[in-house]
Amino acid sequence: MTDAFDDPDAGGRATDATWGVDPSEATTVRSLPQRLREELGVPVDRPVTGIDVREAPAPNPLTRTLETLEAAGDETVLLQRNDRAPLHLFDQLDERGYRHETVECGDEALTAVWRE
Repeated sequence: MTDAFDDPDAGGRATDATWGVDPSEATTVRSLPQRLREELGVPVDRPVTGIDVREAPAPNPLTRTLETLEAAGDETVLLQRNDRAPLHLFDQLDERGYRHETVECGDEALTAVWRE
């Protein structure tokens, strides 16, 4: 996990301007800002499915993420926007053979999930 996207002008809160795009609305990895692509280290030529679980109570973010991954297929990169790094999700992803990387910005986290 990194916190390379802290934006003091945003009061520590991640904004769409901070991410450069609303991650839950991106359609391809290539549509993400280069800085964010580099931090996440995801394959560039993949489609993206984004979900925003910032307001969802536990365990909904974990459940929704796993269901979305299953429906999306192996070529898709999932971008999960959350109010914290989804630590309980990581073991589940590892057991299922997914790679993941999280970038934190203020009180938000963006987690990319994909298969090699």
